[in-house]
Amino acid sequence: MKSIAIGLAVFCVLLSSAAQIAMKRGMGAPSGADVGATYLHALTSPMVWLGLGLYGASAVLWLWVLSRLDVSLAYPLVSMGFVVTMALGVLWLGEPFSWLRVAGCTLIVVGVSLLAMDA
Repeated sequence: MKSIAIGLAVFCVLLSSAAQIAMKRGMGAPSGADVGATYLHALTSPMVWLGLGLYGASAVLWLWVLSRLDVSLAYPLVSMGFVVTMALGVLWLGEPFSWLRVAGCTLIVVGVSLLAMDA
């Protein structure tokens, strides 16, 4: 049962990363518009709604994960989202690759891994 919960936790992280990418795609490049126009654009964008739906699904599934795993084990898995989201941003959104960003993500993952080892 524990391995199923860990697998589902990883799936939740992937859903959350996909949500970020969908919402970014839905919002497009910054246009310099005022706040009201930005939110109106968000409310009418199918990709933003897809992203919100993915977030919602991830949150609902995460509740099941938390009911089966210690939060000190489950939450460090969320750090994988930094790596996945950065990779998807580079690969699918054409965002710039930077070794400095890779180093930052590596430090986050190493730090959270150390915390998880002490849990």
